[in-house]
Amino acid sequence: MNSSIQTIPLINLAISFAPVLIALLILVKWSLNAVNALYGVVRMLAQLLLIGYFLAFIFESDSALFILAILAVMVFASSWIALGTVKTRQPGLYTRAFASIMLGGGLTLALITQAVLNLDPWYRPQYMIPLAGMIFANSMNSVSLAAERFYAELARNVPYQEARNIAFQASLIPVINSLFAVGLVSLPGMMTGQILSGVSPLIAVRYQIVVMCMIFGSSAVTTACFLVWIKPLYDKYQVQQ
Repeated sequence: MNSSIQTIPLINLAISFAPVLIALLILVKWSLNAVNALYGVVRMLAQLLLIGYFLAFIFESDSALFILAILAVMVFASSWIALGTVKTRQPGLYTRAFASIMLGGGLTLALITQAVLNLDPWYRPQYMIPLAGMIFANSMNSVSLAAERFYAELARNVPYQEARNIAFQASLIPVINSLFAVGLVSLPGMMTGQILSGVSPLIAVRYQIVVMCMIFGSSAVTTACFLVWIKPLYDKYQVQQ
C-alpha cells in the first residue's frame, strides 16, 4: 500500500466547513444559541492550530526531561479535571486521584511503550505523547464517573463496599461499550488515521488492539485504586454524619 498520506490544500480544507455553516444557519433559523456553537468552532480551530505547532516542536525535541515534564502536566491536569463532578472535595481527594492516575496510567504507559512497542529511545515523543494522552484521558473519565457515582451513593447512605462496586461498574460502561462497538459500529481514530496514511489494515488492527487493551486496563486499574484509596475519606464522612 502507498505509505504517503494526501495533503489537504487550504481551499479544500475550507470546503469542510460547509456542513458547519449549514448547522449554524439552522441554529440561527430556529433561534437557538448559534453564538455558543460558533465560539466552539472558532476555539476548536485555534486550539488545533496551536497544538499542531506545539506537537511539531515536541516531536523535534530530543530531551527525556522535557517529555517527562509534559507527562507530569498531563497527569496533574487530568487528576484535577477528573474531580470536576464532585461538588464538595474532601481534603486528600485530589492526591488520591493523582496517585491513582499516576499508578494505573503510568504503569500501563510504561508496559505498552517499553514492552510492546520497544521504543528507541524510550521516550520517543511521536509515540509517547499520543499514547499517554489516550491513557490519561480515559483514566480521567473513569475516575470522574466513579467519583460522581460513589458520592451519589454516599448521599443515599449506601455501605462502602456496595457503593464502591456500583461506582466501579458505572465507570467502565463507556470503555466496555467501546469494546463491543469497535469494528462493528465504529473504526477508532487511530486505526482510521493509519489506514488513511496507507498502513495495511492488518497492521492498523494490531495497533488498535493494543490501544483498546491499554485503555480498558488503565481505566480499570486507575479506578480501582481510586475507590480503594478513598475508603478512609468515606469512614471520616460517616463519622461526621
